[in-house]
Amino acid sequence: SSGINAEYGGLILEEGGVVTECNIKTMDADEILDFNFTSLRVVNKIIMKSECLRDTFTDLDASSQVLEILMSPDSPWLRLSTFGQAGSTSSEFPRDSDTVESFECTATQVNRYKLTLLKPSLKALLQSTKISVRMDERGFLSLQYMIRTEDGNTSFVEYLCAPDEDFEE
Repeated sequence: SSGINAEYGGLILEEGGVVTECNIKTMDADEILDFNFTSLRVVNKIIMKSECLRDTFTDLDASSQVLEILMSPDSPWLRLSTFGQAGSTSSEFPRDSDTVESFECTATQVNRYKLTLLKPSLKALLQSTKISVRMDERGFLSLQYMIRTEDGNTSFVEYLCAPDEDFEE
């Protein structure tokens, strides 16, 4: 017979008389991030086709550590920028672009996010047809990807990222 006994800080697995004991190191967080991302706190929101962002992410400077996102009710509306060894690169998306389906920006926000934290979300971007880019009043970023499944259903993957605290505007 098989069995699992999980206790705080450890795990004991038993199968066929063989016992395996695993010790799990835990740590207390200095500060717990509040990812309470509600629509009431959203300042800026843009829904666009994913195709153009896929192209933009492939053009980003890989040597950059951060991605700067500017969202504004005025021109340039949406700008993605990186700052690497070869200089800076940026891509702008006007609000009346064919790729932008919905544009709701009430205030200008500029925030930077660590690219290493955003890279895991690119897997969802590759599969998606649309993306919702939202920022709340704290600068937290929500990337919500709309993905069509093989059976024709629609699924959503949401990715949240805190702004880079080392960035000062």
